Amino acid sequence: MRIDITDVHRRYGDLEALAGVDFTVEPGDAYGLVGTNGAGKSTLFRLIAGHERPDAGRVEVGGRDAAAAGWRVREEIGFLPEDPGFPPGETGRETLAFHADVRGIGSGPDDAAARIEGAAATVGLADAIDRPIGGYSKGMRRRLGLAAALLANPSVLLLDEPTAGLDPNGVAALREVLTRVRDETNATLLLASHALREVERVCDRVGVVDGGRLLAEGRPDELADGHEDGLEGAFVSLTGGGRDA
Repeated sequence: MRIDITDVHRRYGDLEALAGVDFTVEPGDAYGLVGTNGAGKSTLFRLIAGHERPDAGRVEVGGRDAAAAGWRVREEIGFLPEDPGFPPGETGRETLAFHADVRGIGSGPDDAAARIEGAAATVGLADAIDRPIGGYSKGMRRRLGLAAALLANPSVLLLDEPTAGLDPNGVAALREVLTRVRDETNATLLLASHALREVERVCDRVGVVDGGRLLAEGRPDELADGHEDGLEGAFVSLTGGGRDA
């Protein structure tokens, strides 16, 4: 499902969170947003999910205005927040069953139980689904969050810092999961990530956001061209900042 962001502005009091952002994510593509904290990435996610309206410009998901269409757009979207906050005493299966119930996934040939098993298998948690979440590593909790986002077979996946706080092994494991999601679904992926090397490996296109503006976008190899450190070097050059992407 296509995402169109057209000249979008959003202000919170004196803070200009977005100042005329334009980009498009084609159906089935993976698009990475990188930028310093406060650059506007989370605001864009809220607008795409229809939780807020832009002050000016237009946000469309599948050709529909994200805010005006309301639940008709939100039911097409799976969202992985940076901190899902799962109850540690519940098992992975119980948590996914709760999310299935919230999304209205009921009985039938494609019932909740089958969706839960399928999502857990896709993210590599089939063997841990009946264990308490309190015993999960941070990487396993991130994968559980991704499984919850996948339950409704969404057309769009919004992934907010999917590798945040993970060690190198956890980052590599989640990268494999995201690759599997791309291979096994037709979902359009939009992810905000500090892990620039992972964005470079997973995404078809990348947008660099700073101060509410889109500074540059293109294929990772296009942005990295001429920079010894690849996409990280391009990010530092564009923003004039450090590595806090």
